[in-house]
Amino acid sequence: MIDVGLIGFGLAGASFHAPLVEAVPRLWLRSVVTSRRDEVARAFPSAAAVADAPALFADPSIGLVVIATPNDLHAPLARAALEAGKHVVIDKPFAVDPADGRALIALAQARGLVLSVFHNRRWDSDFLTVRELLDSGVLGEVMLAELRWDRFRPAIKPGWREATVDVGGGMLADLGPHLIDQALQLFGRPDAIGADLAAQRAGVVVDDYFELTLHYGERRVILSASTLVASARPRFALHGTRGSFVKYGLDQQEALLRAGGKATDPGYGEEPAEARGMLTLADGTAEPVATQRGDWRRYYEGVADAILDGAPPPVDPADALAGLELIALARQSAAQGRKLPA
Repeated sequence: MIDVGLIGFGLAGASFHAPLVEAVPRLWLRSVVTSRRDEVARAFPSAAAVADAPALFADPSIGLVVIATPNDLHAPLARAALEAGKHVVIDKPFAVDPADGRALIALAQARGLVLSVFHNRRWDSDFLTVRELLDSGVLGEVMLAELRWDRFRPAIKPGWREATVDVGGGMLADLGPHLIDQALQLFGRPDAIGADLAAQRAGVVVDDYFELTLHYGERRVILSASTLVASARPRFALHGTRGSFVKYGLDQQEALLRAGGKATDPGYGEEPAEARGMLTLADGTAEPVATQRGDWRRYYEGVADAILDGAPPPVDPADALAGLELIALARQSAAQGRKLPA
């Protein structure tokens, strides 16, 4: 059993990390650094609200620290936790600056501690389905892949994600890590990247639209997100030499957890049949493809295995660093208006 301390009880901490930690038998949520003491007491009565991060780091019973704070605090808090001898999970993005990510990896290796980044979207139902299709070869050689994540939010939401420029806000820092990580898992590191970023809504001061084109020889992988799409585009569209697969809609786990559901509820991670993606083969035949069951718990099960059994972490921080490096290149590409080698 690993005693876990969570820093931050906003959306990520309260709806994702705390419920998933609670759902994994070898993890025990002991402490939460937050001012929302009453909310912690109601939702997780076995966990104590702690005044600040230094108090958490000083607790010898805490073996794992989970960081679910604004992006600019990820690196300094992770550094302090590692220096205090704690294993660390960081919500995405790994850090704002890739140099900080490299330093954290070196520190964790020097201290012999587990460091991992919460790229939970590797265990989305749709992503698992796409990965299985690619492995099966049914699509042939995929020459065009589009991964899109659209929202319709004409009004700017209050808070650091959309209102400030100096804390790692903006859509590329928010959804970009997930899309880039999925692309890297499916296709590896690209040869080059081209990027277009924009702030499209009135009054917004951070990017709220991006489109990245990853070049793999003749293959193109397009990653895109927008806040002004009322009729969403496919979440995944893959086109190969033998056929295409097109899938709409988002994995159901986030909606369930945000609504107060639990990862242990019956049917967790399962998708209704009507939401299945469509496989179209070269001869024109089309059929729906059963969606794999998603399960974000597998991330934290992997964290427990890494700490207690010496298994590799479920997300290698080197993978998250590769994503940060591509985000930095994307910003350069957009600023210069040209494709850059990756």
